[in-house]
Amino acid sequence: MNLFFDTKLADKYSSSSQKARILTESWVLKEIYCPSCGDSIFDYENNKPVADFYCKKCAEDFELKSKKGKIGKKVSAGAYSQMIKRINSSQKPNFFFMGYMIEMWNVNDFFVIPKHFFVSKIIEERKPLAENARRAGWVGSNILFSKIPKAGQIFYIENGKELDKKDVLEKWQKTVFLKQVKKADAKGWILDIMNCIDVLNKNEFTLADIYAFEGDLKVIHPENQNIKPKIRQHLQFLRDKGYLEFIGEGVYRLK
Repeated sequence: MNLFFDTKLADKYSSSSQKARILTESWVLKEIYCPSCGDSIFDYENNKPVADFYCKKCAEDFELKSKKGKIGKKVSAGAYSQMIKRINSSQKPNFFFMGYMIEMWNVNDFFVIPKHFFVSKIIEERKPLAENARRAGWVGSNILFSKIPKAGQIFYIENGKELDKKDVLEKWQKTVFLKQVKKADAKGWILDIMNCIDVLNKNEFTLADIYAFEGDLKVIHPENQNIKPKIRQHLQFLRDKGYLEFIGEGVYRLK
């Protein structure tokens, strides 16, 4: 995979934003494959509002969001109301995220977040623009990566290093079971448990380890008075879907 942009493609453009768009989108078309099936991806003609790219083989849609420098903990995502509407829609795309360095015009980080990881709480509402702003009162949004489990952030390139294609495809398939979870509340719980497991930062953990997050989960789900049963329920779900392995005596292992 060539991590450098073909800068000649942007020679006729004077706007920095136009140059960045041409270079980043052209690079994705040339270098990136579908994370679901490994096939080539194509761009939509006429700026289709739903997505930027698609896979002919498995019909997955993708939207690209790129940023100069490191991506960081969040990325701008447009109007808040529209973003909430999109991620609650059946037509929401998967999202590609790119961090690129303008000094060398090369890609430093590139990852995909499958659409089945998108729930309302990962979208942060920004403050309305001031009255003297050109779009006074407009409310933007950010996508918060801290709210998305590590399993939902699938890197092709990390810190300038390409990851093996086989690993990318395997990581995608590992969480496709989330597509089956239609209820927002149930999916929210599952993602919260996955985030708790991430915080532990170890391959093996105990039920007691997850119980330690009871207070945090109660803040997130104040309407629920049975946090520990919910923890057990969703650990069992993740075990049944092959995300976890139950070793015995309250011990689990990430697969």
